[in-house]
Amino acid sequence: MNGPLVVVGDALLDRDVDGTVSRVCPDAPVPVLDERTATDRPGGAGLAALLAAADGGEVALVTALADDAGGARLAELLTGAGVALYPMRLPGATAEKIRLRAGGQTLLRLDRGGDPQQPGEPSQAVRELLGRAGAILVSDYGRGLLRQPTLRAALAEATAPVVWDPHPRGPAPVPGTRLTTPNLDELRRVTGDAGGGSPLTTATRAGQELRHRWRVGAVAVTMGPDGAVLCHGGATPLVLPPSSVPEHVDDTCGAGDRFAAAAALALGDGAPIAEAVRAAVEAASAYVAAGGAAGLRREHEPAPRDPARAAEDLIAAVRADGGTVVATGGCFDILHAGHLSTLRAARRLGDCLVVCLNSDASVRGLKGPERPVNPAEDRARLLAALDCVDAVVVFDEPTPHQVLARLRPDVWVKGGDYGDVELPEAELVRRWGGRVVTVPYLSGRSTTGTISAARQRGLHLVRTVV
Repeated sequence: MNGPLVVVGDALLDRDVDGTVSRVCPDAPVPVLDERTATDRPGGAGLAALLAAADGGEVALVTALADDAGGARLAELLTGAGVALYPMRLPGATAEKIRLRAGGQTLLRLDRGGDPQQPGEPSQAVRELLGRAGAILVSDYGRGLLRQPTLRAALAEATAPVVWDPHPRGPAPVPGTRLTTPNLDELRRVTGDAGGGSPLTTATRAGQELRHRWRVGAVAVTMGPDGAVLCHGGATPLVLPPSSVPEHVDDTCGAGDRFAAAAALALGDGAPIAEAVRAAVEAASAYVAAGGAAGLRREHEPAPRDPARAAEDLIAAVRADGGTVVATGGCFDILHAGHLSTLRAARRLGDCLVVCLNSDASVRGLKGPERPVNPAEDRARLLAALDCVDAVVVFDEPTPHQVLARLRPDVWVKGGDYGDVELPEAELVRRWGGRVVTVPYLSGRSTTGTISAARQRGLHLVRTVV
């Protein structure tokens, strides 16, 4: 496929709280859940992107993210799975779906986030991404992203094949959509078909009606264990059953996302519609047989929450007050006057300063086996003690790209004179409308120079004593 698979849609944060029930609440006839574990994962379009990225290809997600802890957690999970994130601004709070579970059964689902809010404008980077996509999967979860006029116009202008996974509360696909993938219940709700006759009859009748109404190339109606019915230009629909059906199904959550993602990937590779839908049926069937979302929880256990959550809460509070978030990064192995000059200049550019600090392993990879001189814990404590630093986040990667995608600062600051050189982080920061700036570097101060000078003085003292 020439270009990435671009997933566009509403991302949610799903959380599964698993525990045990051994008693009933004394003040109400309800079970008491004793929590044992809590697992976060991307939901909605985020899950579709996660499943597509598991196939090993290049996957990018265009979604709206709120400036809160939930949005930061979503960004962390997605970028950690290898998904390139292109966020649009989302007023309000992140939509969360929290499932309380015991013994493999869901007892209650708690939804957070309130009513959908109108997202901000897509950046130029988003429009350019859609223009170079190899395939586009629209994963509509009915929260309003796909009604954004500029985004819809960019989707309509895209030359890549578009697969549209609709939602009854969402808008119609843009003209030129190659394939849309409603399930049977969604199809009935969208068309108003009461469902007279067998499911196959309903899927055929309503699928053809929807294809003409929306003027899309084809409609693939997903029918659970019965596979899919493809309504296309011919008079006779194509029924595509799975090659095998599992005897026991634990969790089908995400099967529709797996189906749509597989169809989009196949179309991006040049497959005809029928072959793409056949591949999608097999992919969704294998996903369900492996346990669906329950299997995904077992295979992709996310890392526990780290101290960076304090930085995320700080950022959310600053943005809630309309403030500007500034970030900078580096090894800061031996703090010197040059560091202090850069940090103070950076802090004056906004309302809080977050320092992204290279971990010990990251410093060794960049500077060699003899560095760092000071461990990350000590470096972080010294930085946090400075009045110009509001938070410190340690990262393990060679570059700060992943932590930047998670925090999304308004301003990214580098110390030094880079002239006309494009900083490697610039393209990433521009995705969410951020700016990259440099501040003057205090001449003659560097960690490497400090270490070298200390070693020379030590050698001189040894020679003098001898």
